[in-house]
Amino acid sequence: MTYWTAALLGLALAAAPATARTKMPPMVEGQTPQSAIEPGSYPFQLFLPKGYLADKDKAWPLLIFLHGSGERGDDVAKVKVHGPPKVADRDPAFPFLTVSPLLGADQDWEIDRLDRLVDHIAKTYRVDPARVYLTGLSRGGHASWRWAIAQPRRFAAVAPVAGRGDPGGACRLMDLPVWAFHGDRDDVVIPEGSFTMARAIRGCGGRKVRLTIYPDLGHNSWDPAYDDPALYAWLLEHRLPTPMPTKDKK
Repeated sequence: MTYWTAALLGLALAAAPATARTKMPPMVEGQTPQSAIEPGSYPFQLFLPKGYLADKDKAWPLLIFLHGSGERGDDVAKVKVHGPPKVADRDPAFPFLTVSPLLGADQDWEIDRLDRLVDHIAKTYRVDPARVYLTGLSRGGHASWRWAIAQPRRFAAVAPVAGRGDPGGACRLMDLPVWAFHGDRDDVVIPEGSFTMARAIRGCGGRKVRLTIYPDLGHNSWDPAYDDPALYAWLLEHRLPTPMPTKDKK
């Protein structure tokens, strides 16, 4: 190799994007903490189901989980305290590729940031674009309603838990399968938050909304909701008839 060839090669490598020179960490099955994909984004827990590495041709359903206010901060392990990441931690065969981002202290969920994270996951891992599901509890339940209303064609089904939404946008959900959960004694987010959304969707002609109200239960409706295998079976029953391209979510 001549001096000039070596020099030009060095300049080309120096000019290459950092992402082109940095190796991705090896993929491992199970649940692992992941750094934010870009400055200002969310760190997250990533769960790859048992069998993901062996079957190179299989596309997997993607489940996005948004936690509540109590888990906010800088400890991504807290994301696994409740919900699907808790289930995935104890069951390596949990059938969803699962992404559970972490909110910083005093933050609220931002749809644009979540969009970029999910787009990154869809490009990096073998995700079935017809089987992308969304769920969240409390603050994450509010965000699940908001995100679904903003982009109803992005998700095959949505399951808000102990959340409230904007009934003014409910007609956008008339064709989206929704299963909401609430405790009837919830005095943090009153159950009317779920009742109002279910009524509004049905008032627009929607027939794909379900509502489960747990008797004699307060704010923590997420334990019975997420411990019930029926929820995950219900999610997997639904597919997007025409998956939207990654960048076209309107």
